[in-house]
Amino acid sequence: MKTTKHILVLFLLTMCVLSCKDPMKAPKTPTPQTTPKNVTAQQILGNPDYLAISYGGYRMTTRDSQPSVAALKNDMKLLHAMNIRFLRTYNVQLAHASNVLKAIQELKQEDPSFEMYVMLGAWIDCINAWTGHTPNHNVESPLNVAEIGRAVALAQQYPDIVKVIAVGNEAMVKWATAYYVQPDVILKWVNHLQELKNKGELSKDLWITSSDNFASWGGGEKQYHVKALEELIEAVDYLSVHTYPMHDTHYNPAFWGVFGKENEGTKIEKIDAAMERAKRYAMTQVDSVANYVKSLGIDKPIHIGETGWASASNELYGANGSKATDEYKEALYYNHMRDWTNKNGMSCFYFEAFDEPWKDAHNPGGSENHFGLFTVDGKAKYVLWEQVDQHTFKGLTRGGNPTTKTYNGDKKALLADVLVPPTKGKVLIHK
Repeated sequence: MKTTKHILVLFLLTMCVLSCKDPMKAPKTPTPQTTPKNVTAQQILGNPDYLAISYGGYRMTTRDSQPSVAALKNDMKLLHAMNIRFLRTYNVQLAHASNVLKAIQELKQEDPSFEMYVMLGAWIDCINAWTGHTPNHNVESPLNVAEIGRAVALAQQYPDIVKVIAVGNEAMVKWATAYYVQPDVILKWVNHLQELKNKGELSKDLWITSSDNFASWGGGEKQYHVKALEELIEAVDYLSVHTYPMHDTHYNPAFWGVFGKENEGTKIEKIDAAMERAKRYAMTQVDSVANYVKSLGIDKPIHIGETGWASASNELYGANGSKATDEYKEALYYNHMRDWTNKNGMSCFYFEAFDEPWKDAHNPGGSENHFGLFTVDGKAKYVLWEQVDQHTFKGLTRGGNPTTKTYNGDKKALLADVLVPPTKGKVLIHK
């Protein structure tokens, strides 16, 4: 007769046989399934857990050479490692943006916990833009129809990745003499996309904006204060505002330099004071847009669609100009802007992730080629040196190159290339 103890042992053995391929091994704990997040633009924008950056993956001096999906995936991994979760692209005429979306989709399939979202830019031109003929800024290019159509198709194909469509990039600011359009053109396409949302042809959670200079959003001269702009501000889901103190170290340098008692400080103290003013200058430009929007009785979120600081220049911003560009100042400005926007609930699509040599192909030393936080071959500029030390990029490569520091990590050598801004007299802007 079996005892109660024997019955219990037999029961446990039976259960093990039923539940395990090998009754001598304990059953494995089920691996929890990672459910991909379903977040909206409203939840992402202004959330410091979703850092944003402007992204172009071009390695060559021409965009005729499109980066492969595999190369884009390597870039995505580098950016993901530094906690970037939101990318901005600029046009859908070329394969780049669609390949970025494909790269992200493949990474999500390989790892369901991988997160990366996109602010998809649709480029807008006036008629005769980039043709050699005189641009007519009052008439839009017929090519805009197809550009918007491509953006819509990609947003429909990748609704889990595309969270924002931006109609135009600096397409209203009047110094963009090669291609700018009037605000009513941007308004027309924003209304078109909003109507597609209303019809259910685009996700109701997709946000629509235009990404433009602070002046174009009403923060500058009164020539921009037109009815169509007011209607555009009403129509967008948020304002994507650009601010570039670096450029204004040449064009409007009242804030830039070493003033008064600052000349008694060390080289680094002089530079730090100048960069603190550069941050406040950017804040003032964004505030000017907010004040204009408020004056209209409109309440809309404002985020930074672009701001950045080049690490080199052989023209207006270099040694023979405003002495603004180097890796040390770039790092200060990046950290200033991240701190300010994160604390104030704003996204900042910092310009930009990687250097892109096509932007000024005829002048390799031009500032436009040197806005990246990484060099073309994947070296981490000074702003990222600490992350290299923390092994953030361990095992990750660009173009087959492991992530190492510029200047071979020699800070003394880096600082030797850092120039003090010009000496000036009295401070002319509000501190």
